[in-house]
Amino acid sequence: MYLNNKRIFVAGASGLAGSSVVRAILATSPTSVVQAGFRSRSGCFLEHDRLTYVQGDLRNPDDCARLVKGCDAAVLTAANSGGAQQAASEPWHQVTDNVVMDSNLMQALHFADVRRVVYVSSATVYPEFEGYIREDQLDWNQDPQAAYFGVGWAKRYVEKLCRFWHEKTGMHILIARSSNIFGPFAKFDPRTANFIPALIHKAVDKMEPFEVWGDPQVTRDVIYSDDFGAAIVAMLNATEEVVFDTFNVGSGRRTTVGEVVDLVLRHSGHRPSQVVWRQDGPTTIAFRALDCSKIRDVIGWTPAVSVDEGIRRTVRWWEANAGTWVR
Repeated sequence: MYLNNKRIFVAGASGLAGSSVVRAILATSPTSVVQAGFRSRSGCFLEHDRLTYVQGDLRNPDDCARLVKGCDAAVLTAANSGGAQQAASEPWHQVTDNVVMDSNLMQALHFADVRRVVYVSSATVYPEFEGYIREDQLDWNQDPQAAYFGVGWAKRYVEKLCRFWHEKTGMHILIARSSNIFGPFAKFDPRTANFIPALIHKAVDKMEPFEVWGDPQVTRDVIYSDDFGAAIVAMLNATEEVVFDTFNVGSGRRTTVGEVVDLVLRHSGHRPSQVVWRQDGPTTIAFRALDCSKIRDVIGWTPAVSVDEGIRRTVRWWEANAGTWVR
């Protein structure tokens, strides 16, 4: 495996996506060392003899250079992220800082001679569509769906930046267009969380009546965090022939918001007298899922955890940690 005896920098290692990558590297590559970047003390901090946390602000180029020094590979998961509600009310939080951080990091990685990078993009880059979509079906002449206009173009810009650094320097860069990630260590505050942890928070709190933004028939592709981490490690370990490419990373399955609500309520043991579907929230695409056949065929990765099991695990984790988890 490529990762054998390598030092890997993980940006955003205290967040949901980053911590899942850290766990996957440590679990599957016994000779790898992880240099885990973080900005603030909130988030997931693991203990392991092959794991070192390094603090810095990715908006500062000097900090970026210090954080990546001595590393052989990198995974860029750092992002200011949030759910559809935040994207509608305060969209700049998912745009400016993310572009600055990723731009600084890419340059720092080149000057540190880091040769293999996985950049975590998202499905927000895709224009409005109904059904499953492949990587090569992204039409750059169409804007992202209106609810994701800002964050979608920010991610598109950095994807082009990845191509620039690969073509000009030979850096190996793989892009992961991720679907909605959920699991332990997510943001659970309903004001800033993605929809699954937000629903779990409400269900464990026994909200009555149980309020849901949107429509029960809205369909999404969601992926459990352990599966996401395993996919990123598989990309890092891709053969040397894969030097620049883009892969959808999701479950590849259709899951409606109504199904998620049913699972969350069942696993939390909450039986509300009424479920109220609020239609005044931000509107998004009715049916969107990722065609993940490319990562299966080229990299050899497929998800292992069902949505049902992932939600069960996440509910149990939140029940045990709601009193202390602050993100």
